[in-house]
Amino acid sequence: MKVDLSDLNAFVAVAQAGGFREGARASGGSASFLSEAVRRLEAQLGVRLLNRTTRSVVPTEAGKGLLERLGPALSEVESALDVVNGFRDRPAGSLRLNVPVSAARLVLPAIVPPFLAAYPDIRLEVVAEESFIDVLAAGCDAGIRYDERLEQDMIAVPIGPRVQRFATAASPDYLDRHGRPRHPSELLGHACLLGRFASGALTTPWEFERDGEVVRVEPSGPLIVRIGGATDLKVDAAISGTGIIHVFEDWLRPHLDSGALEPILEPWWQRFSGPFLYYPGRRLVPAPLRAFIDFVKASASQR
Repeated sequence: MKVDLSDLNAFVAVAQAGGFREGARASGGSASFLSEAVRRLEAQLGVRLLNRTTRSVVPTEAGKGLLERLGPALSEVESALDVVNGFRDRPAGSLRLNVPVSAARLVLPAIVPPFLAAYPDIRLEVVAEESFIDVLAAGCDAGIRYDERLEQDMIAVPIGPRVQRFATAASPDYLDRHGRPRHPSELLGHACLLGRFASGALTTPWEFERDGEVVRVEPSGPLIVRIGGATDLKVDAAISGTGIIHVFEDWLRPHLDSGALEPILEPWWQRFSGPFLYYPGRRLVPAPLRAFIDFVKASASQR
């Protein structure tokens, strides 16, 4: 039986993404094209591969079996085709990264524009979210995470600043009205602006360190925002005098430099290692990802 490879790719995209629209976004196609391709494949095979409802698209038992065998096979096909990229003057193709919002905001702006200028035949897609996902299952080639979130079977390459700090600050007006904390424990008497991870956990305790002494405090306050996309709201609230903020120093640096925010407890600001670009080491690295890895390494050596 001769089956169109594009129809198989369409089925995999929809099954992995959990829907036709989601599959279209992940694959760069259209939902109608994927729907027609899957219908054509099911008709040719004579079996239903996907159970469709108004709320979800889930593989049938037959679909699960096919998906399990197709994933590695299509990866091998992609790897075989990517070998041709090595004979091009410039790498070409798509590169999809899954990154936290902080990396999209603080790390990638210094890397992405010059990378795309150097490799005009590469199309880069960046998915920014705070959920910790399987990058391959999400249809991504690589991701950015901090070392405590890296999976064991991944290859990790340093990207961006190698040392970062959590900064604590508030508006001068807030501090004039409520006083300036001299020790982390004094934060318990202040209005603090908190964050919540996608998992539902709060970003507490706040941790501070000075001369080997570590202090953890459980502050409270009038505002809680979802980490990532709503962090700018928390920054704006701090500038407006709502309370004390505790986030990446690089996120606050422009406002610290302008005087809109005043640093507090700076000798206690905790340092941590910078992020890593990570990708699976169990398969051939696609040419666009290899170009990005080499670019990141070259940029680091220049710094």
